[in-house]
Amino acid sequence: MRLSTKGRFAVTAMIDVALREKLGPVPLSDIAVRQQISLSYLEQMFSKLRQQGLVVSTRGPGGGYALGHRTDAITVADIIGAVEDPVQKTSHEEEAGSQDMAQDLWDAMNAKVLDFMQSVTLRSLVLEQLAKGVKIEQKPAPTRGVFKKPMNEPVRTNAPNSVFALGQSLLARG
Repeated sequence: MRLSTKGRFAVTAMIDVALREKLGPVPLSDIAVRQQISLSYLEQMFSKLRQQGLVVSTRGPGGGYALGHRTDAITVADIIGAVEDPVQKTSHEEEAGSQDMAQDLWDAMNAKVLDFMQSVTLRSLVLEQLAKGVKIEQKPAPTRGVFKKPMNEPVRTNAPNSVFALGQSLLARG
């Protein structure tokens, strides 16, 4: 399994979604701002995460992403495996059929790393963030769309409401 910035960003974004999904679908634009990740990069990653069933999307106003499974059923290996491209052998290795003299070492190391990543769940990462005191801001209700209609404030005037009341107020002033 390959470890890269893409995998690191995917894990970070999934932790962000897991922390906030109780508040409703999490928009990618909010994740982009909080985690300082390009929105187009997040769109590419979440497309792959959605294809693997790790997230589900909701369209429209108030839309975004939520987890496709419980946090204890998603591992770091699942997330990284969804966004990373499979490792290809180089044409030189295929032609010569050569085996790196230390290939057994690399294979054993990759197996250990994979075992570790399969043992770390998204739930454990979320709990770790909460233990560190990460603040989860409450989203104010949207002021557009179908969520909130503008309130019509009653018009209160101090002007007289009839010609007779107007006359009386003018007489009272003197």
